[in-house]
Amino acid sequence: MSEELELTIDGEMVGRIDKQLGHHFDQFSRSQIQHWIEDGHVLVNGKQVKPKYKLLVGDHVQIIPEEPQKIDLAPEDIPLDIVYEDDDVIVVNKPQGMVVHPAPGHPDHTLVNALLYHSPLSTINGEFRPGIVHRIDKDTSGLLMVAKNDMAHRSLTAQLKAKTNKREYVALVHGVIKEDKGTIDAPLGRSLKDRKKQAVVVDGRHAVTHFNVLERFKNYTLVACQLETGRTHQIRVHMKYIGHPLAGDPLYGPRKTLAGNGQYLHARLLGFKHPRTGKEMVFTAPLPAYFVKMLEHLRKKIIVFNLENVHNNIDQLLTKF
Repeated sequence: MSEELELTIDGEMVGRIDKQLGHHFDQFSRSQIQHWIEDGHVLVNGKQVKPKYKLLVGDHVQIIPEEPQKIDLAPEDIPLDIVYEDDDVIVVNKPQGMVVHPAPGHPDHTLVNALLYHSPLSTINGEFRPGIVHRIDKDTSGLLMVAKNDMAHRSLTAQLKAKTNKREYVALVHGVIKEDKGTIDAPLGRSLKDRKKQAVVVDGRHAVTHFNVLERFKNYTLVACQLETGRTHQIRVHMKYIGHPLAGDPLYGPRKTLAGNGQYLHARLLGFKHPRTGKEMVFTAPLPAYFVKMLEHLRKKIIVFNLENVHNNIDQLLTKF
């Protein structure tokens, strides 16, 4: 955004400012508007407000442009694991540790830098996020859809908003989940205790995660998570909320956890309708090597644990004779 935006609230725009501005300025995401409000770039009657401020008839709203970021977005010759590509879309398998787009603290060596070297991208999402329709966290691996032109970007974004696309993740979590499947329906928003974190909050945004158990280990469970919504850190926060934080998670997990370079979370399935043909497309990506190695380690621990139990049971039987 390069120009200041202004509007006066009428009777149809009364309500939470982040929600109403998101409806009115549909070229911006609600999370982007919340970010601007929190950083003081949105004024109501000349004053800063909070995202939960409720607009009244007659309120004068100004959205002031952010100062330009001092980031030089340059194409970089970084290898990409491209699962699918045509003239409109790219499906890429992002490795753990790669940031999706440039931001303060991560000005280069991102997925966007690599994509720009590979192909032209859509321009809708701003200078520093070309082609990016959705994103996954730096330490989460797996599938992302990327738009190569603005037509594709609009279509894929609309599918995300309509919740018609498919997204499934595999997560390794602490604890043994007793249920075979479940649904977590809990609103998410910025944590009141730590602004760097997300949390389940009463006035948060609607968020739903479905999960089913794939495998149980001693003290850990492997689950598949299907996203109905796509909030920031949704799976990480939701699984912590039910008492099963992700293994390796430095932000939401316990201090004592599995070794590694971050949360054990992988976007393994991605489905959407092709922007041009309307054809239903579904892609999968296998678990990365480090994830597979950890699962093998946990399986071996179960075998050792079971053998120890057998020996203990035999010893107890022998003492009776």
